[in-house]
Amino acid sequence: MSGSGANGGAAPIAAQLWSLHEEASRDLLGVLERVAALGYLAVEPISLYGHKPSVVRDVADGLGLEFCSAHAPFPAGDAAEAILDEHQELGVETLVWSMEPEEFTTRDGVLRGVERVNEAAANAARRGMRIAYHNHFAEFENVFGGERAYDLLLRELDPAVAVELDVYWVRTAGLDPAPVAASLGDRVEFVHLKDGPARGMDDYMVPFGEGVVDVESVVHANPAIRWHIVEADRSRQDMYALLRRCYEFLVGRGLAVGREPVSREPVERITGGEVGPR
Repeated sequence: MSGSGANGGAAPIAAQLWSLHEEASRDLLGVLERVAALGYLAVEPISLYGHKPSVVRDVADGLGLEFCSAHAPFPAGDAAEAILDEHQELGVETLVWSMEPEEFTTRDGVLRGVERVNEAAANAARRGMRIAYHNHFAEFENVFGGERAYDLLLRELDPAVAVELDVYWVRTAGLDPAPVAASLGDRVEFVHLKDGPARGMDDYMVPFGEGVVDVESVVHANPAIRWHIVEADRSRQDMYALLRRCYEFLVGRGLAVGREPVSREPVERITGGEVGPR
């Protein structure tokens, strides 16, 4: 299955594995199995934790899991070919990453960062791969001459660079993420969906509908969205239970496409995501 939002139907549901990064660092293959059992159709990895890409790909294929995309540093500079080699072997088409918050403190900083992203896009294109940009909230908080940094960023980026909109950080910056998603047209293909108080980087996430993010309005905002990617940077709740409740919110309301969960048995507490947000 590939993303279907652009075709008028509900987009499929994926899980960002940053949500489970602590357990994944110990047992990535086991994490893939448990995420598939929850009903998710795809994952967005952030690391292979020392596993060979071919091994991870074989396990995912056996579980019926796609890689909707992967978070990986922009393939620019000396590390570019190694990054592309690993993810091409994994079978990932789109690599997603962010510029640093300090790059958004000046207009020139944004433009210098754009050069790196555009170099990465050109490198990826030579492999038949793509780059997407993932936001935090500095992009929306900083304004230069009346222009929001995010708008400057998108204008200067190669049009081939897709958008992964993290709606939580948009809300944290004080904006309503649904109109932002709508304004991005066909460029937005992925959304990171999470809920919580939307106060800052140290927030603890909660199941959809229990925080301040109107997740449902975002899901309806733009038919170009190909994947709904559930993420929780950290939570005081069991992380698998949180992912299950988010799955039930989206799939149960017909807002996303999943598959029948294999098991609803309790799982041990996994809180993950304590290092920093993606």
